[in-house]
Amino acid sequence: MCHPGRRKGCALISMSSEIEADLSEKRLVRETGVAARVVQVIEGPVQGLGFRLVRVKVTNTNGCTVQIMAERPDGTFSIDDCEAVSRAISPVLDVDDPVGAAYNLEISSPGIDRPLVRVSDFARWVGYEVKVELSPPLDGRKRFRGILGAPDPEALTVPIDLPDVKEGLPSRVDLPLRDLAEAHLVLTDELIRESLRRGGPPADDADALDEDDAAEDEDADDAPAVPARPAPRPQGPKAKAVKAAKVGGKPAPKAAKDKKPPRTGPKKPVVSKASRLKGRDDLH
Repeated sequence: MCHPGRRKGCALISMSSEIEADLSEKRLVRETGVAARVVQVIEGPVQGLGFRLVRVKVTNTNGCTVQIMAERPDGTFSIDDCEAVSRAISPVLDVDDPVGAAYNLEISSPGIDRPLVRVSDFARWVGYEVKVELSPPLDGRKRFRGILGAPDPEALTVPIDLPDVKEGLPSRVDLPLRDLAEAHLVLTDELIRESLRRGGPPADDADALDEDDAAEDEDADDAPAVPARPAPRPQGPKAKAVKAAKVGGKPAPKAAKDKKPPRTGPKKPVVSKASRLKGRDDLH
């Protein structure tokens, strides 16, 4: 989670899209259990900021981790967006306490091999490989992997071209999105290139950029060698932000914050992640 004073870092892949998406477009999937309670608490504030909730997932990582994916309707999500969502949902999570135990909170963009949770998600990634799971199954089968076709928003179906189909079986199947349990893109070289293109130069300039890169590589081969920058000294692990427990009806004094050493070396992409622990007895 990106939070002022507690941020570990953010590396969010911004993906622009030619597909217009509605901020109020409903998701096709629904969480259950603790994740569903988190959704009920945060979905309104997230949408009020102009973002769409993609997915909430609760795992046993580091005890308990609540993973929240969000994005703008066009598929973008910047570091500033991450911080804005963090500031908006932290107070309501503290008050409503949907988890009911200590947990780590992570906020991020959907990423390259993103979940597909709305009809517009399927329309945005036509022609790329996907994995889809249905519940209940279709003709006795619930898992499908193939190339995504254009969805039908009226019939709420999406065609999938299946590879290596046995003789006599259809190579394309229409999947009912009403029965969607889970769907996500499959990480391929083609998907990576397209994701970077959408987050980088316009489509018309993509070929020119490839030529420029190749020319730069040739120039780099002829250029004199430059001494490598010494690797930065490893830093110790950062402490997690822990909410002070109440002692005798008064909050315990806060520990003095150590000044963070200046960052050295190149910036490394890391998943947007911050930790906050919350005890059961903090709220009365």
